[in-house]
Amino acid sequence: MTLDAEERERRAAQARDAVPALAGRQVDAVALTFVDNSGVARTKTIPLAGLERAAAWGVGMSPAFDAFLVDDSIAPGGRPDGDLRLLPDIGRLTALAAQPGWAWAPADRYTQDGEPYPVCQRLFATELAARAAGQDLDVRMGFEVEWAVGEGRPDDEFVPACRGPAYGMTRLIELSDYCRDVHTALAAQSVPVLQVHPEYAAGQYEVSVAPDDPVGAADTAVLVRETIRAVSARHGLRASFAPVVAAGTVGNGGHVHVSLRRDGVSLLAGGGGRYGLTDAGEAFLAGVLAELPALLAIGAPTVASYLRLVPSHWAGAYQCWGRENREAALRLVTGSTGEQDRGANAEVKCFDQSANPYLVVGAVLAAGLSRLGTGARLPDEVTGDPAGQETELARRGVHRLPQTVEDALAALSRSEALRPALGEPRYESFVDTRRAEAELFGGSTPDEVVAATRWRY
Repeated sequence: MTLDAEERERRAAQARDAVPALAGRQVDAVALTFVDNSGVARTKTIPLAGLERAAAWGVGMSPAFDAFLVDDSIAPGGRPDGDLRLLPDIGRLTALAAQPGWAWAPADRYTQDGEPYPVCQRLFATELAARAAGQDLDVRMGFEVEWAVGEGRPDDEFVPACRGPAYGMTRLIELSDYCRDVHTALAAQSVPVLQVHPEYAAGQYEVSVAPDDPVGAADTAVLVRETIRAVSARHGLRASFAPVVAAGTVGNGGHVHVSLRRDGVSLLAGGGGRYGLTDAGEAFLAGVLAELPALLAIGAPTVASYLRLVPSHWAGAYQCWGRENREAALRLVTGSTGEQDRGANAEVKCFDQSANPYLVVGAVLAAGLSRLGTGARLPDEVTGDPAGQETELARRGVHRLPQTVEDALAALSRSEALRPALGEPRYESFVDTRRAEAELFGGSTPDEVVAATRWRY
């Protein structure tokens, strides 16, 4: 959408209407965020009085940020010249419960001429969501956010802030006030939390939120992480969403759930296929499964990602699917008897939170839409842990997903679904950054990779 005079005035009017309520909540400033190719949320802030102008005309931000790496160095090709405009989405404007006096809004990036910036990741998600809607698909997505809570130490080492067992009530009791504050902060921000619970790894927790439209799901993933980070800081703790916080241990995933409806009816339940899949629902999932090696470049984009993506860790290291199989990269969740129409969804398990969530939702949509209407079918499902069945599964064409950034990028370069959907400017920008970061950690030990990325996400 080009920013003509009428569109700028519409945005300005939205902001004018929003300011009184924020002022009534003692909000003084607004943080505008976008997520770059390295998966880091970057920000510019404005006073509340500047929101109307920012909504219409944006805030300056260099295009060089698309070349930033996780350590804030800049990939070759990152240019110091030029400028872009960050335009906040006023519809997602949120007063931040754990940062009194602040509000937040995700931003799209436009050129100074008012044209959509062809590298903007959030606009990519918007484009693909519109493409799905154009095929009469009502797509809902949701991210599972896993994080590790560490003591607030000055030496950057990770020491778990609790000692209780995996999934244990003891762990909840140890950080009872902290977990309650996570609940209350998210509720105050109108984030519909489904559950918060202790997870498997030391000091690890997970929050699941209700599904939303694809762009909304990505926005919420950003808001949830930054809220948890702020709550942690107020408790003198540190939160890490990095793929791995201690080498050789289970890491933090960023699983994505997808549900599909058409004319109000689920495409993943009530059909004549396996487990009630409809033809359209199965074709969509077949597209996601087929594109998983290429999707991995976007959803598990860092060197640290491959320290997490190992067999027998519920990380989804094999290109296969299965009903309720937590070792399959694509898990079909049918829901309990009697609620399949409401609960059926698919979970992509091989992603983590070093990924840009807007690229993730857009890429998953592109993969699924690439097979929609083709009659594509899922292969036989895999039951049990694929790690103990490699020989038999290889005969069926089931293999490990890429095990390095370079191999995943090679799969992305060959993808006839994802590369065209991204468009060459966005594709080249992303690949250049990911290659540069792989080179940055070339020769590093797992411990060195983890130490360098632990607190960046």
